[in-house]
Order: sequence, then structure tokens, then C-alpha cells
Amino acid sequence: MTSLRKLGPSDLQVFPLALGGNVFGWTADEAQSFAVLDAYAAAGGNFIDTADAYSAWIPGNEGGESETVIGKWLAARSNRSDIVVATKVGAHPSYKGLSAANIKAAAEESLRRLGTDHIDLYYTHFDDETVPVEEIITALDHLVQEGKVREIGASNISPERLQASLDFSEREGLARYVALQPHYNLVSRDTYEGELQDTAARAGLAAVPYFALASGFLTGKYRPGASVESARAEKAGQYLESDRGQKVLAALDKVAQERGAEIATVALAWLASRPTVAAPIASARTVEQLPALVAVADLSLTEQELADLTEASA
Repeated sequence: MTSLRKLGPSDLQVFPLALGGNVFGWTADEAQSFAVLDAYAAAGGNFIDTADAYSAWIPGNEGGESETVIGKWLAARSNRSDIVVATKVGAHPSYKGLSAANIKAAAEESLRRLGTDHIDLYYTHFDDETVPVEEIITALDHLVQEGKVREIGASNISPERLQASLDFSEREGLARYVALQPHYNLVSRDTYEGELQDTAARAGLAAVPYFALASGFLTGKYRPGASVESARAEKAGQYLESDRGQKVLAALDKVAQERGAEIATVALAWLASRPTVAAPIASARTVEQLPALVAVADLSLTEQELADLTEASA
């Protein structure tokens, strides 16, 4: 049985891989989504990440499709108490931004779609600098006081606004961010490492990185001359053109071969070992893609392997 990780200063205990819900209701239909969710839970997984905006970018969708699929699955499996559900506010086409009124209304819609009376971890999806942090934190605190949200987190936020939010929570005795969701992986380190990571570390926040596999690039399936059928192929392919991308693939190949592990597992294990990181997020469209992801729970890289990967990705 995999040991769960404590999520920052909260009471939430999470599996070391968060299952990304962005594909549910997008590239995975309901039946495929249920199969992936079942397989993840069977592997000991308990941490599902979604957002109210998933997948509003698809013609004919309005946002909330992923939450709806997850809500139906939770109801069908009667396992709500076993699962840590994280969702986000601020990017749904009908509920844009982080005004207090918007946060309140969007949370009610997320609760309805998820078919639950509480959200375990509620993130601000993108910071909204037109709204003072005092208004955002106060609105989130109301949801916590009402029992509708257990813990709060932030995604896509500057170090300055994150610190200002933490200071206000501290000063007023209000709900405080426990987690941060940054863009972070072996080929994209610059957005998180530095001031943002330092701020998170000082405050004891848990990082739950998104794009942990760089849109699929870090699975190793994108190679010079290879063509991959995927909605994200173009994005992942861009990393191939960089010197860093080539070096990282070579280093991953070496470790994966020596350890008899999948390339994706090694990339996730590096990320899971980084300071502040509690659980990387990765999504699976099919059950076949899942074993390489959940295997991160059982792969501990050596100091030398970590150092080689870190150097290759510098």
C-alpha cells in the first residue's frame, strides 16, 4: 500500500500522483473516463484534479464537463469519502474572474456538478489582479466557514500576490492557502523555481505541478521523425526542437533503461522529489496510459540519478 503524502499544512493526505481531469469529457468520453478513474482508485490513487472550465475550449461544450463526469463516477461508486477532489474557480466562461460574488456562484455550480456538499481543495485558477487579495481570501474563507470547501489553494499567481494573500490570511485569522499549482516539469523549470518556490517553501505550501509531463513530451513518445496522434502533439513537439529537450530525453532514457522503468515514471519521480512538491498532476486518456503514471509512487531515484536529470534540464 503506497504511503500517502500530507498536503502542506492541511489535514489532507494524498496519493503522490494527482490524476488530471482535463481529459474527461474532452478526449476521453464518459465510459473511458470511468475506466481510468476506476483503475486509478484500484492502484491506491485518491487525488483527482479538475476545474470548472474543463473543457470549455471544445466547440459545443460550455465548461464543467469534467466535473460532471467525476460527479457521476463518485455517485456510481459511492466512494466520495475516499477521494480528495480538487477543482478551480475563475476561468469558466460564465464565471470569469475572482470577485467575491463570482467565487460564491461558481462554487455552488461546481458542487452541483460534482454531486457533493464539499470540495476538498479549491484553487483560484488564474490570479485576477483586478480584485484585491483581501476580497478573494475573504470570499474563500466564507466557503470554508460554511463547510463547502475544506482547504484552499492558488494556481498561476505571482510571488508578490501569493505572499500578500498569505499575510492577509495570517493577519485576519482567515483560511490560508495550503497548496500551489504551478507549471513545472523537467523542461519548464523557470516559471516555478526561484521566488515563487521560495515563497511556497517559507509558508510550508505543497506544490501540485501541472503539465508535469510537458503535454506528453516527457513520456518519450515524441522523437525526431515520429508522428503522434494527440490533441497535444504540436505543443509537445516544440520541446524536441530545443537543446534542453534533447538532453533531458537522453538523461531520461539512460535512467529508465537502468531502472527498468517507463520514461514518464522517471520524469514524474524527479518532479516528486523536488522541494515543496507533494504530488505532480498527470492525466490519462486510456487505462493503458495509467500504470506508468501511478508507478511514481514506488520509484525512488538515487541522488546521482536526480543530479544527472537536474543537470540535463538546467
